[in-house]
Amino acid sequence: MVNVPSPAVAVVGRHNSGKTTLIEKTIRELVARGWDVGSVKHHSHAGFEIDYPGKDSYRHRAAGASETVIACPGKMARIKTIEGELECAEIVRSMSGHDIVVVEGYRKSGLPTIEIMRAGNIADERVAEVFAEGARRGWPLGTDFTQFGRGEVPPADDEEARRRLEEAARQADAAAAAAKGAAPEPGDPDVKGKLPTANTIAVVTDIPQAADAAARYGIPAFDLDDVAGLADFLEGHYVRPRVTVVIQAGGESRRMGRSKATVPFAGRPLICRLVERLAPVADDLVITTNEPDNLAFLHQEFPQYNIQLVCDAYDYRGALPGLYTALQAARNPYVAVVACDMVFASASLVVAEALALKESGADAVVPVNKHGYEPFHAIYRRMACLPAVRRALGRGEKRAQSFFDEVNVLAFPQAKVLEAEPMGGCFINANTPEELHAIEESFVED
Repeated sequence: MVNVPSPAVAVVGRHNSGKTTLIEKTIRELVARGWDVGSVKHHSHAGFEIDYPGKDSYRHRAAGASETVIACPGKMARIKTIEGELECAEIVRSMSGHDIVVVEGYRKSGLPTIEIMRAGNIADERVAEVFAEGARRGWPLGTDFTQFGRGEVPPADDEEARRRLEEAARQADAAAAAAKGAAPEPGDPDVKGKLPTANTIAVVTDIPQAADAAARYGIPAFDLDDVAGLADFLEGHYVRPRVTVVIQAGGESRRMGRSKATVPFAGRPLICRLVERLAPVADDLVITTNEPDNLAFLHQEFPQYNIQLVCDAYDYRGALPGLYTALQAARNPYVAVVACDMVFASASLVVAEALALKESGADAVVPVNKHGYEPFHAIYRRMACLPAVRRALGRGEKRAQSFFDEVNVLAFPQAKVLEAEPMGGCFINANTPEELHAIEESFVED
């Protein structure tokens, strides 16, 4: 099974800030727009149960089972005993294939965070004061302003700032403790360490000074009721973008002696392996080929993917004409292009490239290593690259990277490739029967 990483954001705030309500509304809005949304809830107390004594699943676990799966048509739950507490990143990695995962809590996870502050919640109001003071004085986002009292964060000689921040933090601690029905303690975790951080990407608030502070830091601020605006922001920056995946299977290969697409690999046509590896991240799957009749079997083999078989737009061979065909055939703004002989082509790398394209605003994200660019396991912005490729073809160019000078190319270094696909090997290709046999000999089903 291909593991397709899911982008994730966390919604954080203090007790009774309204995190769950905001997340509920945001999930409903994103789902209404056609996105697949996963969610994670951080439960602060140990030992919660989703089944109860007397139920069969509970009896299985009471008997000593370390993991129990409860399944019925359309729904499944998995209960597993673990040591300690899983890191949020590990939980998100286990939630494959979502367009976005919305996490409640886990402020220290390192995820991009959306901070909620609600008027009427005293702890939020006091934290907003601290946040606003830091913004007015130009202190870096993520500074632990509550530490000024001990002189641990500059400016240590700013007595007025220190006094105001100490008082705001003290009142926030008291408010948080009161909400929990306890006496305030120094360093109450409901506030200490629960301020906006360098990972804060947006603020949701009806407190004017919090919205003003966000603006000073260059962070978007949304009203508590502006769920559509927040969803627009998430779509624009964090939701997995719609991607057309194009597998290039032009036809006969002189060095292979036959079509690479249909050459056997592990007992099946090689193209089947590529489809199975890449289709999970394809909103639209295209195979460029000059032998559509020979690949028509793919429609029966994979009816769920509605594969398009597209012939080359030009009557001559070359990497650049093939890339033009791929871009022209795509139905989505992002186009991932992969050669059919890349035996270990990676869906995870496609997703990482797509998110990098979205975040950077580049026109293409192309892996680069000691051998140079890898344009046939890369992703392209269709509207920018298609005209540039057309112009390059008009100049008689045939090399894939001959148009790179005309567009904004983000080089994706080897470290980023390995972060997306730790096993590596994404660019291994087979050009001859001997090379394919050597790969097959060392092949272990992944």
